Amino acid sequence: MPEPAQAPTEALLLIDLQRDYFADPELERCRGDLVATCNELVRVAREVGVPVIEVQTVHEPDGSTWTLTMHEDGQGVAERGTEGVQRVEGLEPGGAEVVEKTRDSAFFETDLADRLRRAGIDHVVLCGVSTESCIAATARDAFALDLGATLVSDATASVDWSEHDHTLSMLQTQHRQEVLTGAEVVRRWRDEAEEAEDDRAAG
Repeated sequence: MPEPAQAPTEALLLIDLQRDYFADPELERCRGDLVATCNELVRVAREVGVPVIEVQTVHEPDGSTWTLTMHEDGQGVAERGTEGVQRVEGLEPGGAEVVEKTRDSAFFETDLADRLRRAGIDHVVLCGVSTESCIAATARDAFALDLGATLVSDATASVDWSEHDHTLSMLQTQHRQEVLTGAEVVRRWRDEAEEAEDDRAAG
């Protein structure tokens, strides 16, 4: 792979693309298309030098990391050592860095923000599930951390598509975060990479 023409300022985040989160029939129905879009984004990110980070929810079986609702239900989700915590079938993250979390936001009590700062990243591209919960919480925290955010409309999903659409619209309006398709993100990355290469050649 050729070296990127300039240091990346964006990172691709793959959020909660794990088996337990596709147990719902609606998410399982759209899994193939969603994962295919994520894989294409990963492939192009590698081409242009955009870092890829796989964010996984990992809970301890003893309940020490469970949320209030898990305790109320008496049942954990995405527990360490189970099949449910494993990445969803078909996902090809290509050696992505992994960040483990225990709450909706990828930033809550993780080192994600520090990793991004050290790498000079000021913008995150968000993919995964579910739109109204973990995607939205991560997007809101990105805003609080002064990070730009792009929400990929066809690489995020919800069990309720009205919630998906409402959440994307709300984040776009309230936080001025952009909503793009996977193809639009790919086009932008390639255009920016070509411009950077042209600038380097001219200099």
